[in-house]
Amino acid sequence: MRTKPDQLSVLMVGDKEVQRDGHGYLIDPQAWDEQVAMAIAEEEGLVLGEQHWAVIRFMRRSYEEHDVPVDARYVFAFLAEHLGQNKTAARRHFFELFPYGYVKQACKIAGMRQPRAWSTG
Repeated sequence: MRTKPDQLSVLMVGDKEVQRDGHGYLIDPQAWDEQVAMAIAEEEGLVLGEQHWAVIRFMRRSYEEHDVPVDARYVFAFLAEHLGQNKTAARRHFFELFPYGYVKQACKIAGMRQPRAWSTG
């Protein structure tokens, strides 16, 4: 279920204000930058490493090209290719990187709007 639009919060990143819905997803994906990603990751209890950034940057490139968040299966396929693993191993590794999953953590950190109804992968 998506958050009602009137339930907004503000994330302060330096002197920049970023509006979010009641679950912490960005209202405007264009407000995202790497500092915003690090602030959200910190809230999620994650320290972003090289592999996190590879996934996040892939998601952002795909969003910029298609104007919709990329489906989880394409993220897993990207990670498999990036790491030289099969898709099953890459999917397992993805959940080591983002323990709460594609929608709950990866989409939020990558600055996507909250998905309406999505498989968490």
